[in-house]
Amino acid sequence: MPSPKKHRKLGSQDKSRKGRSSHDLRGVCLAAEIPPTPRTVPDLLTGSGSAAVTPPKLTKLLLHVTIQRSLGAVRVVMPPEATAEDLIVAALRQYEKEARLPLIRSSDASGFDLHYSQFSLESLDREEKLVSLGSRNFFLFPKKAAEATAAESGGGAVARCSNEADNGNEFPWLRFMEFSL
Repeated sequence: MPSPKKHRKLGSQDKSRKGRSSHDLRGVCLAAEIPPTPRTVPDLLTGSGSAAVTPPKLTKLLLHVTIQRSLGAVRVVMPPEATAEDLIVAALRQYEKEARLPLIRSSDASGFDLHYSQFSLESLDREEKLVSLGSRNFFLFPKKAAEATAAESGGGAVARCSNEADNGNEFPWLRFMEFSL
């Protein structure tokens, strides 16, 4: 066990070393050996402030495509130069690969239209590049369903409702009254 006197001597030596924390034992300043820190973002990326920084080029895009009546989106990784038709083909292939339900009757890409959302009536151009679309989330409709939706909104539903009104009673609630008696 060391004596208390030796312990006191070591403590006094430590205090003298702490006073010279920014200098080494020879008295040379350590701060001169540290390179200067960069001041701007371009300096961080290139190592100097004089060179212009170009943004990194996109190599792949992660896109989410929701197919009508399916739960959740299919995730597809595509090159930015690919077209909307390439995305339709890849999304259908991934949907079948994951064995999602409901099953698709036909995996032919010509039978589907790509939209920005399920509420968008206008389909996207099949030859347009994915980079220029400006979105990473899309909705895929079968063409027959899209045509039927457009036909209903164009007046087919109105004609059907007026036919039902003509065939029915003027006061349909009277039928319920008779049933309850």
